[in-house]
Amino acid sequence: MAYRIQYAYESEAHLRVLKKRDQATILDRIQSQLSNEPTQPSKNRKPMRPNGIAPWELRIGKFRVYYDVVRGEEPSVEIVAIGVKDRNRVSIGGEVVEL
Repeated sequence: MAYRIQYAYESEAHLRVLKKRDQATILDRIQSQLSNEPTQPSKNRKPMRPNGIAPWELRIGKFRVYYDVVRGEEPSVEIVAIGVKDRNRVSIGGEVVEL
């Protein structure tokens, strides 16, 4: 079953500040990794501990995509935030976020 990919307004803003090459890589990986089995843990997909952002994380190099899965008649994946990881810190929208 294919999941529809939806982007929250904030996540689109997070994506726009990145380089075009990075945007293309992230969009391609979101489509390939999350359109079919977004809740199946893998090397790059993992459930997160409870936090205020999202229950799932997709790792793409130094980038992190935070998402939620909506089940129902038309299942979808909502991209909530896109961040950049640097060592133990994640920056989302220019702000360091504690997860």
